[in-house]
Amino acid sequence: MSINTASAATSGTFSIGGDLPVNRIGYGTIQLTGPGHWGRPTDANKARQLLRHALDLGCNHIDTADAYGPTTAEHLIHTALHPYPAELVIATKGGMTRQGPHQWAPLGRPEYLRQCVEMSLRRLQLDRIDLYYLHRIDPQIPLEDQVGALHDLRNQGKIRHIGLSKVTVSQIQAARKITPIAAVQNRFNLLDEGDDAVLDYCTKTRTAFVAYAPLAAGALVNNPDDPDAATHSIQWLLDKSPVALPIPGSTSLAHLTQNAAAATGKC
Repeated sequence: MSINTASAATSGTFSIGGDLPVNRIGYGTIQLTGPGHWGRPTDANKARQLLRHALDLGCNHIDTADAYGPTTAEHLIHTALHPYPAELVIATKGGMTRQGPHQWAPLGRPEYLRQCVEMSLRRLQLDRIDLYYLHRIDPQIPLEDQVGALHDLRNQGKIRHIGLSKVTVSQIQAARKITPIAAVQNRFNLLDEGDDAVLDYCTKTRTAFVAYAPLAAGALVNNPDDPDAATHSIQWLLDKSPVALPIPGSTSLAHLTQNAAAATGKC
């Protein structure tokens, strides 16, 4: 399978960690699960079709997590896209447990994080994960233990780059005293901008800022007051900073195509 860069490539590229070049518009997979991000989607074949279409549109940065389903999204990525094209970057996350639909709880014990990485490697059929995030910092476990576990796995060659999700500047700085941090994934969009301080910090340090929910969980899709609201939101994010990498997710082939082409200003 190869990646056609005719669409998402118009957004330009950014090199995560200095050696993982990606087109700046990626694809987030959280919606490829059942209601409440729990269980399998109603139509797994359509989900796999969406993943293949994302690659056809040039989205060579696919974002997922072991907690999506849980495990559902990672399984879908493997069955839809393996063997993976060389230019595809798959980012996944660990350290979050699921108790049911819409229920999430962080678990940052080092032994659990090691298990998360090993299981993601197995599900995705990878020898090394290009970008692995601590899904949430567990307030009950020392940060150095959580990030330290990922640092050890990086030294073992099982992780290429480490990222953090839903964090503050001070948390990023504390983690950087333990290991290099290549990416930060925080919520950011036109409706609820999130923390500009984190984006500013990432811009200054050339750290990838991966914006999740760039369309405000669908609120910016099919807006009767602004039919192009989704495109405008993605363009706004791309213009905010050269390190901003929006990862819109969609269960619609039409919306996926529109999102991937957002940087062209054409829908």
